[in-house]
Amino acid sequence: MFRARPLIAAAAIAAALSAGAYAQDAAPAAGSAPVTKEAASPSGNIAVVNGTPIKRSELDLVVRQIKQPDSPELRKALTKKLIELEVLNQEAKRRKLMQREDVKFQVENAARQTLIQALLRDEVEQHKPTDEQIKAEYDREVAATAGESEYKVHHILVGSEAEAKDIIGKLDKGAKFEDLAKGTKDVGSAANGGQLDWAPPAAYVKPFSEAMVKLEKGKYTEVPVQSQFGWHVIRLDDKRPVTPPPFDQVKTHLVENMQQKQIKQFVDGLVSKANIK
Repeated sequence: MFRARPLIAAAAIAAALSAGAYAQDAAPAAGSAPVTKEAASPSGNIAVVNGTPIKRSELDLVVRQIKQPDSPELRKALTKKLIELEVLNQEAKRRKLMQREDVKFQVENAARQTLIQALLRDEVEQHKPTDEQIKAEYDREVAATAGESEYKVHHILVGSEAEAKDIIGKLDKGAKFEDLAKGTKDVGSAANGGQLDWAPPAAYVKPFSEAMVKLEKGKYTEVPVQSQFGWHVIRLDDKRPVTPPPFDQVKTHLVENMQQKQIKQFVDGLVSKANIK
């Protein structure tokens, strides 16, 4: 139904350097390195470390990536961090760490991932769904849920069949369901007397949903229901037709789902055309 699926393209914000580290003040470098600060210039360098320039465009890119309000203080802190990273980069090269197979693999893999994420971003950008396509997808989702129902239930989850039978016996003798639910293993619903939110059968594991849809309103399961989580006693409180959410409320999720499908088709297409032996 209208649920957001993980969007591959949304993960395509990979950066070679950590924005979180940038945003913190850099600790002093262990050794001293000749650093020359360049005069402020829109097209100049922000510093030169042992003869290697750090371009202003690199600082501008980092500022955009960390998505924090731009300010002189932020740029000063980022400049300090960029200098520190360049010093460390030079030291790593001096030690010839790139000649190590494990380091070489990690660097190449990071570069490959960055390139792939850029490709996926580009693919999504080139195939943005139109408003008409988004609305058509919404209409398909609505049609797919036509005639379906959602249920409001209380349940008690215990660790053994014997416990579940004991609870059913107490209910048969007039015990209040909500009171017995205080001992449920489902801590998320215990505080609400075992009450769960409105949901369609597909939201639950199969044994639970199969037992739930057979119940009459106000009735509870007379036989314990086993799932991978334990043993359930379920009471059906109410049932109603599924009401589709307003289009504007789910539009973002619809776009994400459509982009996910587009990315999968794109990847599958490339793989099918590739010469793989």
